[in-house]
Amino acid sequence: PNEEEGAIAKRHTVLVQAKALFEVAEKLDLGTYLTLSMGEHKSGGRHKMTVLSDATEAVIGALYLDGGLSAARKFITKHWIETLKSYESPPTDAKTELQEWAQKRSLPLPHYVLLERGGTDHEPTFEMQVRVKGLDPQTGFANSKRKAQKKAAEAMLAHIKTCEDKDKGTSL
Repeated sequence: PNEEEGAIAKRHTVLVQAKALFEVAEKLDLGTYLTLSMGEHKSGGRHKMTVLSDATEAVIGALYLDGGLSAARKFITKHWIETLKSYESPPTDAKTELQEWAQKRSLPLPHYVLLERGGTDHEPTFEMQVRVKGLDPQTGFANSKRKAQKKAAEAMLAHIKTCEDKDKGTSL
């Protein structure tokens, strides 16, 4: 209750991401109860993050529609409290950390550019580049644009740390 709005927003972001929804689905063994097409079943749909996170959202929606806000709140509180308590301080991600770094220095926000999309439709690969004024661009590779952006941001933060270490603590 005493936390600042920005910190609450960071906690909220972690709690509603597919990963958190997936973890709840796994704890509940939700995949066992899903009716899937034969193709989805054969491709391991009962264990896929996207399928299980969507199913968890559907359960919350069904609880809300059937039992109202109280029923949905009870489910969410019960199944997310461990995750919430696991963070003594608000979690951060590389993209947010990089954005905050730039803002503290009155720089324009980091800019992400898709350099290349490869792979197949079912197994794509993405090469993303992040640009920050005054720094060498950094790249990241992953199977989604968001993950590739995160990897590029992580690379940029490592680059910044290296530059700052070389300058013996002098900020860029």
